Amino acid sequence: MTIKTKVRKIGNSYGIVLPKEALHQLKAKEGDAIYLTDAPGCAMRLTTDHKGFAEKAAVAENLMNRYRNALSELAK
Repeated sequence: MTIKTKVRKIGNSYGIVLPKEALHQLKAKEGDAIYLTDAPGCAMRLTTDHKGFAEKAAVAENLMNRYRNALSELAK
């Protein structure tokens, strides 16, 4: 599924409006948290707040910071 939307100015910030089809696909509703995470190819991935997602993301971030040099060498 491909959905096109535009970036809009909202006060001093910018945002996008998610059409109802996108919200349905994400199984999200008004007030739900949505996370943007890095994806390959200069892309971002949208995910909803699945149970435990924030905690898992924090652990992964901590590990990546602690082992930055080793991960950088492995990526070569």
